Amino acid sequence: MRFSPAPRLTRRLAAAVMVAVFALTACGSDANDDLAQRASNDGSNYIAGDGSVQEFAPENRGESVAFESETFDGEPVSGETFQGEVTVINFWYAACAPCRKEAPDLQEIYEEFEPDGVQFYGVNTRDTQATAEAFERNFGITYPSMEDRGGTVLMSMTDYVHPSAVPTTLVLDQEGRVTARISGIVEPGTLRALITTALEEDQAQAEAGRADAAGTLPTT
Repeated sequence: MRFSPAPRLTRRLAAAVMVAVFALTACGSDANDDLAQRASNDGSNYIAGDGSVQEFAPENRGESVAFESETFDGEPVSGETFQGEVTVINFWYAACAPCRKEAPDLQEIYEEFEPDGVQFYGVNTRDTQATAEAFERNFGITYPSMEDRGGTVLMSMTDYVHPSAVPTTLVLDQEGRVTARISGIVEPGTLRALITTALEEDQAQAEAGRADAAGTLPTT
C-alpha cells in the first residue's frame, strides 16, 4: 500500500511557515523592545514612525534645542535661530516615501503660517546637496534645510527623534523648546492645530507680560 506524500509536504510547509513567522517575530521583538525601552524612559507611548502625536505642556518641556549647523545655502543655524518665533523642524531624506508624500503639505502650511512669523527648517539626514536640492525643486520647497549626514543635529535631538523615525516633525515654542512631536507622516490638520496652539500660547504670554508691565507703572 502506497501513501500519498501530500500530508508530509503539508507538514513541511507548515513547519517552514512557523519558522518564518518566528524569525519575523523575533526581529520585530528586538526593535519593539528597544522602542519600548525608550518610551518607558521618556514617559510617552512613542513608537517610531507610527504617526503618533505627542504634545508637551510648558511645565514638562525640556531645555531649548541647542546645536550648530548650516543650511545647504550656507546660512548658519544655532539655538539662537529658534528664539522669538514658533518653529517647525522636519527630519527627511529624498528616498523616504512618506517624506515625499508630506512634502507638498509642509510647503503649503509653511506658506500659510509664514506671515505669522512661523519658521520652517528641514533636516536632511542622508542626501548630498544635489539630491536634496533636486527634491526641493521637484516639490516646490522654499524653506531651508540643513545637511545632517554626519548626524550632528539628529544626535542632539535624540530625546525627541528616533534615528529610524523619519519623517519626524517637531514644533518649537518661541523659547526654542519642543512643544509637540509628530512621529511619521504629517497630517495637515494636525500640524496646523499644533502650530496654532503654539502661536496662541505665545500671544497669551505676551499679553500677560504687557499686563504685568502696565501694573508696575507708577500711578499719577
